[in-house]
Amino acid sequence: MKQRIFQGTATALITPMTPEGVDYDTLARLIDFQLESGVNALVPVGTTGESATLSPAERGEVIRFTIRRVAGRVPVIAGTGTNATSQAVEYTRAACGEGADALLVVTPYYNKATQAGLIAHYTAIADASEKPIVVYNVPGRTGCNLLPDTISVLADHPRIAAVKEASGNISQIVELFAKCGDRVDVYSGEDGITLPILAMGGAGCISVLSNVAPRLAVAMTDAFFAGDLKTAAGVQCRLLPLIRCLFSEVNPIPVKAAAAAMGFGSGYLRLPLTPMDDGKRETLLAEMRKLGLL
Repeated sequence: MKQRIFQGTATALITPMTPEGVDYDTLARLIDFQLESGVNALVPVGTTGESATLSPAERGEVIRFTIRRVAGRVPVIAGTGTNATSQAVEYTRAACGEGADALLVVTPYYNKATQAGLIAHYTAIADASEKPIVVYNVPGRTGCNLLPDTISVLADHPRIAAVKEASGNISQIVELFAKCGDRVDVYSGEDGITLPILAMGGAGCISVLSNVAPRLAVAMTDAFFAGDLKTAAGVQCRLLPLIRCLFSEVNPIPVKAAAAAMGFGSGYLRLPLTPMDDGKRETLLAEMRKLGLL
């Protein structure tokens, strides 16, 4: 097994924004809140960070800012994936140069690629990287499913160290563990099934939920790794209503609304994302109050 990037809970950070650009003051406060809450790693410029609507310059600056604010206290896993291999290589090299500890690389979206194309895509990026790579499978967003046999081939690359699995397909995830769980770490990319993935041998989660409930997310993974499955299962079940609210509209619409209610920015989103439905927002806030988050 390659060296583990982190164990436990990593937060897939939102990118606080205003109509004028990225809100770095709020991002700094959010990072501090995450670190004070005990998260084990931070992931800027992923799906939850609205990477698709950040300019190349903004992507680089958000990664740079996060690395400097964290100052080595936890690993920073920079999102460098996109649907053009050459651009993903460029983003990856830049993030390595800024001091990222690892890279999160999503499967190519829209143009998709065959499984052979995915092997070529990830191999080119890994060959260009100085740091370990977390391949990111989220077919519901990309239209492209990274299959266990394909990951098994990629697992032989020395810099492909882990998988963020967000297919939601438990049978496929079990197959992934069976075929290469001894060669790559597997992180849950879906908050609602973090504990089942941990039970299969997962190394942790890369979480949307932990933007707003980091202490509870950490409590679940800490309990699991301490051998207290009953407590971990209790936290997972307790969080389920909130998780459902956080995914009642396309991510990151609900989590930005939740973060704004906690004082982390205005909840501003870039088109084509639009503000959360008022009724769903009230249900979300009610669940947050039940958990003592507001």
